[in-house]
Amino acid sequence: MSQALTRTPTRYERDLGGGAMAFARVREEGGVVTVYHTEVPRDLQGQGHGARFIAAVLDDIRARGLKVVPRCPFAAAFIRNNPAYADLVA
Repeated sequence: MSQALTRTPTRYERDLGGGAMAFARVREEGGVVTVYHTEVPRDLQGQGHGARFIAAVLDDIRARGLKVVPRCPFAAAFIRNNPAYADLVA
């Protein structure tokens, strides 16, 4: 199972194996990445894939020296529940 994170100007993706893909719709502007939507295939939800995926997205944003605006309710809840990421919020 591949766990590599792929980034484009409008999207992050992670291959979850078996053709399943997690993704996040984003927009990067002025040193800030706005996360609008994250999605994990329904049959893989509840297994921690979403948390691992958004953590990888946030880790990438941090490594690039950027901030985040979590418009996606899942991303916002993840940051609330994982205070180590609170410093990333713009």
